[in-house]
Amino acid sequence: MTTFTPSTTAEVLTTVQWAAAEETPLEILGHGSKRGIGRPLQTEHTLDLSKLTGVTLYEPAELVLSARAGTPLAEIERLLAENGQQFAFEPIDYGPLVGGDPGRGTIGGVLASNLSGPRRLKAGAARDHILGVAAVSGRGEAFKSGGRVVKNVTGYDLSKLMANSWGTLAVLTDVTFKVLPAAETEVTLAIRGLLDEAAVAAMALALGSSAEVSSAAHLPERIAAKVAGGKHGSDAATLLRVEGFGPSVVYRIEALRKLLAKAGPLEEIAGEASKTIWRDIRDCRPFADSGTRPVWRVSMAPSEAHHMVMALRMQAAVDAFYDWQGGLVWLSMREDDPETNLLRGLIRKHGGGHATLVRASAPHRAALPVFEPQPPHLAALSARLKAEFDPKNILNPGRMAPGAGSATLSRSTEGAAS
Repeated sequence: MTTFTPSTTAEVLTTVQWAAAEETPLEILGHGSKRGIGRPLQTEHTLDLSKLTGVTLYEPAELVLSARAGTPLAEIERLLAENGQQFAFEPIDYGPLVGGDPGRGTIGGVLASNLSGPRRLKAGAARDHILGVAAVSGRGEAFKSGGRVVKNVTGYDLSKLMANSWGTLAVLTDVTFKVLPAAETEVTLAIRGLLDEAAVAAMALALGSSAEVSSAAHLPERIAAKVAGGKHGSDAATLLRVEGFGPSVVYRIEALRKLLAKAGPLEEIAGEASKTIWRDIRDCRPFADSGTRPVWRVSMAPSEAHHMVMALRMQAAVDAFYDWQGGLVWLSMREDDPETNLLRGLIRKHGGGHATLVRASAPHRAALPVFEPQPPHLAALSARLKAEFDPKNILNPGRMAPGAGSATLSRSTEGAAS
């Protein structure tokens, strides 16, 4: 097995051109933080982008940052923090959940997997903040899309097309993102002791108010103890995050207190303690136990998700918690069986949605549809796109689906709320 470690775009292009000429599949790899997501690959060669690093442009006043695809996300986030800025979409760090180390994700992987976090409700996902890309297709052709500013164009937005393609369409070499100022103040209002249905109602009430809640999550009993080191107790916690200028945050928290006065006991959590809670929710820390028990990421209507979970619990042993106002459900199966058909059947019964198996053993990932299966018309369109970008199927073949492994165009769990 050969591992190619290019340090320049030209070397990436040469490697992909060789693979295309030889019809030799490549595993596309950054630092491997998401290597265990998707179907296992059967490739003899790896294209390792970990040396294709460096921030190539950062203009804080213009709110724009460009970097080579292998640049560690943690390094970029430190740079942004030093300038009081952030990626507003709050990309998840999958490393601990899938058995790796934290802080190993790359900026190219952020776009390739269309990452987002609890602020998804307000800020969107990675695809909503990408301005431009440079990449090499499976044909061995270098191309660029977009630039340093947002423009309305006719035709495919190739930058957004790369989002959620998981390296099956092209090898990203450079990406340009929009960045935004970080909030001056952050306060989380916690409601204690609510059951799932009451929690979803409280979150809907808060999100429908003028308080401008940026994130809403519910941690059922015992799950709450696995967040922030258990510092906030084990009672169920329904969490509402408010961000912005200090006086504005104080005013909006007080408005929420009045609105939810009868919901249950209320607690304010501010500053770094609040940030720790949302970081743990973002990274699915309650289920990051170094195990291999199946973990699902499910996106569906917030009003139906808790009903689906209740029905699932009647037939399978499962732990769950909710983000995105209840529209994103993290599920940890207590047994080894992912219960794929049962789960997806219940999702269809409760209004539809998307389920991605983000952690499971290699045999399960090889045998089961890890990503949400596409309807026939969408699968056909995806196959045509794959044929245009990677006709010889050399880029991450089979990672997303058997055979051609075409990139999904459906709204996956990363983007179903869009």
